[in-house]
Amino acid sequence: MNLRLAKPEDLPHIQAANLQNLPENYSMKFWMYHILTWPQISFVAEDNKGRIVGYVLARVKDPANKAPEIHGHVNSISVLRSYRRLGLARRLMLLSQEAMTTVYKSSFVSLHVRKSNKAAISLYRDSLGFRVDKVEHKYYGDGEDALYMRLDLPQQSS
Repeated sequence: MNLRLAKPEDLPHIQAANLQNLPENYSMKFWMYHILTWPQISFVAEDNKGRIVGYVLARVKDPANKAPEIHGHVNSISVLRSYRRLGLARRLMLLSQEAMTTVYKSSFVSLHVRKSNKAAISLYRDSLGFRVDKVEHKYYGDGEDALYMRLDLPQQSS
């Protein structure tokens, strides 16, 4: 498995993985904006034939965007079913978190997850150390609640 920074030319494959695995889908404009605006914090996993089998797409919120402090936010993460349980999602998240800390000096990372997605909640809470910060009622288009989770990031000394 090869894990690397996502590039604009990866976007059709990233979008295809999103459409295949997740009920929340985004336009190509959304994907492109993230890759071009924050190119250092989104990553892909490739199989031995160079096919993208997973990704993490992230952004940074900062005081200029009316956020109280600089922090990263994971917009979307997905791994194709046949490549799950190999630790790819965890490794993708760790790469993104490290880049959020070193490149942007993010103080924490946040994400939303469906309240019913027990596997993802377990990954975030038990494997990565996230905690539930609040419940956002009817967050998703189908009315399901989201857990807003966050993880404080280690601060780099200058």
